[in-house]
Amino acid sequence: MTQSPARPSNENITGLVLCGGRGTRMGGVDKGLQHFNGLPLAMNALLRLGPQVGRVMINANRNPAAYESMGVPVWPDSLGDFQGPLAGWLAGLEHCETPFMVTVPCDTPNFPLDLVARLAAALVAEGAELAMAATLENGALQVQPVFCLLRVELRQSLVASLHAGDRKVERWTALHHCATVLFEDNAAFANANTAHELDKLQTESKPGQTGVRIR
Repeated sequence: MTQSPARPSNENITGLVLCGGRGTRMGGVDKGLQHFNGLPLAMNALLRLGPQVGRVMINANRNPAAYESMGVPVWPDSLGDFQGPLAGWLAGLEHCETPFMVTVPCDTPNFPLDLVARLAAALVAEGAELAMAATLENGALQVQPVFCLLRVELRQSLVASLHAGDRKVERWTALHHCATVLFEDNAAFANANTAHELDKLQTESKPGQTGVRIR
């Protein structure tokens, strides 16, 4: 088996937009298809992530045609019953053709434009298997676990954890060497769990250039 390159670059990283949740706190709607600044949240995430990586794909468990119309591969969880972000990560890893994969959720529309570069730099600097974003909340480090860059060879470890019934992201990542990257802008990680939170984010945000590049 060919070993992963020591240094990830945007061309050998695949971005995965996570849209596979139930959207329970938003009334059960498909969250990735809700609009933010005139675009579905999933498309907003694709446009924001696309320039940071070599290719992008979506993890979604409902409305496949709507997601496929966004022009990228769409993969559902291979495990049933909406088993959370790790199931989405596994779906991505099963179809990832690059040595590295980075994940972002669809419901955080203002995530940093330098997210991937900073995660990649930390992964290399620490010789880590994965790198995760974090912010400061009231002076305490708060990990943002679904913003994660990981090596694809971690797939078998993830399969084992999920088949053992463990769905906690932090519990699985604790099994591996994880670099933590502190981002100073907390607002960049504000997410929309409810319709009210989405409206608030939209009111506070100004549409900007995302550097469109999807392939």
